[in-house]
Amino acid sequence: MKRLLEAELIYGRLLDISEQHLVARYNKALAGFGLRQTALTSFQIDMTGFSPEIADEFGDRDYLDPNRVNRRFVIMTPAQEELPVVHTSFSNTAALMHEFFSANARAINAVTIRDALYGEIEDSVSIVNDIDDLLSINEVRFRVLSAEDMLGKAAELRTLVDRLKTVPNAWADDDLLNRMVELAKLTGDIRENALVPDKLVFRHDAFWANHFGGVYIFLDEKTTTVICDPSVPGFRRSRPWQVSYISLSDHQRIFEFLASTNRLQLPQASWVEASGLYQHRADMVIRALVNETEPTVDQGTIDAIWLQTWMHRNAAVVAKNGLYPFLQNAIRTVMATGGIKMQDVPAQQRFHLVRAAPDHPDQWLVNRLVAQLTPEDFVSRFVFDKQGFYAAYERYSEKFREYVVATLTGAYLKDKAAFRRRLYGLREETANA
Repeated sequence: MKRLLEAELIYGRLLDISEQHLVARYNKALAGFGLRQTALTSFQIDMTGFSPEIADEFGDRDYLDPNRVNRRFVIMTPAQEELPVVHTSFSNTAALMHEFFSANARAINAVTIRDALYGEIEDSVSIVNDIDDLLSINEVRFRVLSAEDMLGKAAELRTLVDRLKTVPNAWADDDLLNRMVELAKLTGDIRENALVPDKLVFRHDAFWANHFGGVYIFLDEKTTTVICDPSVPGFRRSRPWQVSYISLSDHQRIFEFLASTNRLQLPQASWVEASGLYQHRADMVIRALVNETEPTVDQGTIDAIWLQTWMHRNAAVVAKNGLYPFLQNAIRTVMATGGIKMQDVPAQQRFHLVRAAPDHPDQWLVNRLVAQLTPEDFVSRFVFDKQGFYAAYERYSEKFREYVVATLTGAYLKDKAAFRRRLYGLREETANA
């Protein structure tokens, strides 16, 4: 993983915490969780306050994610909203944090001038034992505290102000007035500063959870659809009257579900040609085959002529895999006819021809699923399914790792928004990675 760290492909774009008073506030938040304090004098954090360095120090990647549910957070500054979430058990953690930051911007801005906010994203379960536990999560509540007890002091000052207004002769109580002055020095004028978050409850919509090897849950008006491995506890048994279950290996049913609910953008020349997605995936397929057959080849130095020669020499390998000629034929068909009849395409190959509908709220989740079902495309896997990408990266040859890192830094990191817009049709305001 050292190469990924150096290229900022893992734990990239994090916020440095090195000022003594900020480290002290973070330690008070850790104490509030019942955790030991960090001995580090500087570290980095993501949007939720997770620090890779502290995780290494504690020997616990889940120190802010106990039981991988009811995620904890530490907010040191409003600037965290612009950071990624680099460690989570639910795909919508970033979206929930964005909602919290947006709905409570005034309070976060005011409190973090002198304090840090911390707490938990609480839902209805404390531990996940089966699918039914995941299905029980309909909404979450942010339980919010503050490291220096700024929220408690603001609440106390509000109570004293109300007492001063309503209790006769309260103005003559020197202790009350002195306490108000003391609190106001810490909180500022609470009539002007909104120190208490306004909105704490948010919907928990469609999501992926990393429990049991990964579970996708999609919500529609009258039904819920679960896509995962059939061995997951509760598969087809939890709430069968309202939940439809699809095996992760059943490409036919997955495609039919996503297409029938308008979650997929089907092949049309209008977007296929402009995006270059098919050619991108064809190139990914050939690169993967080269790595399988010749893992010591430096793919960063080879060109189109080398690849053509390799394909001629390994025609049997390319034909047996089938994906490269399939994608090349798809490109020609779209250019000639404007589209592709998906009923004529084998189920296991259909996901190479589609992407998530860019205007659907579940676009990121659908693209994650598509990326998982087209594993040769390591770029899409990195963009939408980082957990899957990191697991696959561990199995790559050393030379292929070099090529993967060079490709991601050169093709994606230079302008992520433009790359996502071109290849997947995603608008920047919808991005969450």
